[in-house]
Amino acid sequence: MIVAGFGFTTRASRDSLADALRQTGWAARIDRLATVADKAAALQELAQAMHMPCTTVPQDALHAVETSTQSSAAQAARQTGSVAEAAALAAAGPNATLIVTRCISTDRMATCAIATGDPI
Repeated sequence: MIVAGFGFTTRASRDSLADALRQTGWAARIDRLATVADKAAALQELAQAMHMPCTTVPQDALHAVETSTQSSAAQAARQTGSVAEAAALAAAGPNATLIVTRCISTDRMATCAIATGDPI
């Protein structure tokens, strides 16, 4: 299972999310999208366009995941170094491995990271 995890601002568009995913180089190989639960509705449009399931990750699950990168904005807002990395790892299951650290969309409104593992 390959999961694309996303972090993004409320101003992020579907194009912002798609661009962040493209930046990873894995867009054609993912099995599902994931983000924090309170942002899932905004990711649904991209998930539907890609015919892809979207997994929601509870906010408190992000805290338990160690991320490779550290964003001060993510730390302040979500108490994690990277929402994208934490969401990808949490959605990919307990033995998940991060294969692409967070990539930032050109407009800087969205990030995407890729993890592999066994889904929960």
